[in-house]
Amino acid sequence: MPLFESIPVIPIIIVLLVALLIAILAANLKIVQQSKVYVIERMGAFHAVWGVGVHFKLPFIERVAKVVSLKEQVVDFAPQPVITKDNVTMQIDTVLYFQITDAKLYTYGVEHPMSAIENLTATTLRNIIGELELDQSLTSRDIINSKMRSILDEATDPWGIKVNRVELKNIIPPREIQDAMEKQMKAERERRESILQAEGQKQSQILVAEGEKQSLILRADAAKQAAIMKAEGEAEAILKVQQATAEALKLLNEASPTEQVLKIKALEAFQAAADGKATKIIIPSEIQGLAGLCASAKAVLESASDSAKA
Repeated sequence: MPLFESIPVIPIIIVLLVALLIAILAANLKIVQQSKVYVIERMGAFHAVWGVGVHFKLPFIERVAKVVSLKEQVVDFAPQPVITKDNVTMQIDTVLYFQITDAKLYTYGVEHPMSAIENLTATTLRNIIGELELDQSLTSRDIINSKMRSILDEATDPWGIKVNRVELKNIIPPREIQDAMEKQMKAERERRESILQAEGQKQSQILVAEGEKQSLILRADAAKQAAIMKAEGEAEAILKVQQATAEALKLLNEASPTEQVLKIKALEAFQAAADGKATKIIIPSEIQGLAGLCASAKAVLESASDSAKA
């Protein structure tokens, strides 16, 4: 008797069926990870969106149509040729930050979401740049980014996509425009340097003039103080002379001088006045009489001397 005829057939079939059942159950047991969702179809139609956790899919009836990531995603698009308002062709590449907010719309709203977003970004960029001149395009990145984000966010709402941010990565003008811009920047730097040098020279001259002004003021103040001190000294000397004269007169009055003494003092005062620089001198009558008396006395003395010699 052959060997296989000795093995029971029914237990083998049961074992195979159990193994098949376990394999089917394992294949239809799904574990959804964090920040991901599963879009489930039943009999070819949308059924549900599974979130984080363990789920069981009915075999042969349900299927996972799409696994969608809810993380924020970044897409770097290739440079796009755009034409400005003043007919300058530039190459601009953009970076798009977006997030899927509705897995059902993302799955069934558009056939190729990334291609649709790329084309929409290119056309929106061309429309915005076409309204700006070259200089405005180079200096208005924030305005361009804001306009593009607003337009793209509104356009992608039916696809379940939220556009968070749009950035212009590079703006590459033609080579001749770059050369002209470099020359312009060089000329501007040279102009600023000339202005800074002129301002420096101006400030230096101002400081020198201020220094000379302060020096003159200080010299004038010093001369003024010296003149004041000299005048104060002379005034003090005059005051002391007057005080001494007053003291002398006081002592003279206390001594009760005779008329002859007063006449002699007057003569001494007249002599002191005559030694000065005055060209005209008025002689009082009292001094004139005294002078005549002295002259007569001198003549008498000379006569007596001649007689003695004879």
